[in-house]
Parts: sequence; C-alpha cells; structure tokens
Amino acid sequence: MTTAQPTPTAPHPAPSPAPSTPPAPVPPGVEARRVAVRGVELNVATAGSGPAVLLLHGFPHTWRVWSHVIGELAEHHRVIAPDLRGLGASARPTDGYDAGSLAHDAEALLDALGEDTASVVGIDAGTPPAFLLAMRRPDRVRRLVVMESLLGGLPGAEDFLAGGPPWWFGFHAEPGLAETVLVGHEAPYVDWFLRAGTLGDGVPAALRDAFVRAYTGGEALRCAFAYYRALPTSARQLRRAVAAGRLTVPTLAVGARPVGRALERQLRPVADDLTGHLIEDCGHIIPLHRPRALLALLGPFLAA
Repeated sequence: MTTAQPTPTAPHPAPSPAPSTPPAPVPPGVEARRVAVRGVELNVATAGSGPAVLLLHGFPHTWRVWSHVIGELAEHHRVIAPDLRGLGASARPTDGYDAGSLAHDAEALLDALGEDTASVVGIDAGTPPAFLLAMRRPDRVRRLVVMESLLGGLPGAEDFLAGGPPWWFGFHAEPGLAETVLVGHEAPYVDWFLRAGTLGDGVPAALRDAFVRAYTGGEALRCAFAYYRALPTSARQLRRAVAAGRLTVPTLAVGARPVGRALERQLRPVADDLTGHLIEDCGHIIPLHRPRALLALLGPFLAA
C-alpha cells in the first residue's frame, strides 16, 4: 500500500510460511510477454481485443491483482496489465520510480503495443502515474479510473491525513533499512498487507504465494521501497501538473477502506468530469476483495 492511510485494524494471523506451491498459472485467455519500454523490460499480461484498457497495480502486488477482473474486461476490451518497473517479473533498474517516470513508462508501453489510446485504471501506487498520464496526454487517455490512493499533498485529504501517515511509510522510505530488516521475513510481511487490504479475509493461496515470491529477496524489496523513496519527487510532479492545467478526461474515483472519498475530494477542484463512488464493506485491494462490485462500476463507465 503506497497511499497514506491509518494503520489497518484487520486481524493479524500468525506468520505464514514462504510459498511451497508451484507458481500460479496464468488465467485462461491471458498471455504474458516481455515488452521493452524505455530501456526496461516489463512483464506484461494481455487479454482480449477491442479498445485498450491499461491496468496499473500497487504494493505489494503484481499484475495478478487484476486476476478476478481481467476475464470479464477482456470480453469487450484489450486488457494490458504490466508489472510496474522493478516489481513482479519486470526488470529492476536503479531509478525511475517517481510517478512522472512511471507515466512515461505507461505511455511508452502503449506505443510498443500499437495502441494510440487507452482507458487507464490505477490503484494504490498505480494511481499517481495514471493521473499524470491523463494530465499530460489527454489525447491518449479515453477514460481514467483511480482507486484507493492519494495524489501527494493536493488539497482535499486533510481530514484523512490528520493522524499522519502510517508507520510503514517512514520504514520503507529510509534508504537501505527495510530491505535489510525484511530479507528472510518477506512472507509474513506481505501477508500482513494482504489481510489488512481485504479486511482480514485474505486472498487465494495461489495469488498470495505469487505476491510473496514477487517481493522476496533484497533486490525485489529495494525496488518496492524505491516507490516510497520517490514520493517527495512524485508529490512535486503532481503539484506542477495541477498548477499547469486541469484534468479534462472523464474520471471515476473509487474508494473503499481506508481511503474512502479522500481521493475524490482531491480531484474535485481540478477535474472537469468526475464521478465518485464508495464501495461499502470493501478493503484497500478492491480488485481482489470485491471484484464484482468493481466490475459493476467499470463496465458501464468504460463503455460510455
């Protein structure tokens, strides 16, 4: 989770073991491939045909966070779901983890796959680059969906941030600390976020194991925490973007627990066409916790 939020109160189970099951299979109809983007090879899952939909995940996830929604989206769209740079099976460069660079990655990925335009859907760490892409290149973003994140320090989230950022923000942001402490303990750490992000329900074992594998080892953790270390740069980029123009792309802001409507409130002053929706009884990891509720929103919005 890379959005500032109160510490979750979901139950904390005993530490789970590291994965012992085989790697999770790719869902039917989904093709995984390597795509060179701005000098970095990204692992990209694609499915279906039609107008493109680009899905950008967060922490501690990979493209598989969309596993429960890809199939239905692919009935009417070409779904493009990359592992963000440094995460999952994508290459692990030393830099480029700020939102602006990630927005450039997203645009270059569309170029590489021959897509002039796409609807862009971002959750958690995928939200700021999705927003910046829509701000910078509205000609390339048909529709924008953002979920469970904040856009830096933009006005509107003051009540949400009244208690300060959660403990892991400082832990992850200190260079070299978190990866040193966590090597050998990745599984219980990732489990905590997965359970908190589903209000204690957890995720299917195969997906859980895939996420743990993706964030195991010092290099994998370094790249994950680079997103937090780049947050000050990302915040400056977001401020500059809204100072220079407005969000003209039709936008859907989806909240759950714990972010709620804070993101929607940040967008209200800068967006020309904004719809907000709160999914009740839903944790942070919306595509895995309440996929049917999310699809009920995405279907008509993307088709409009």
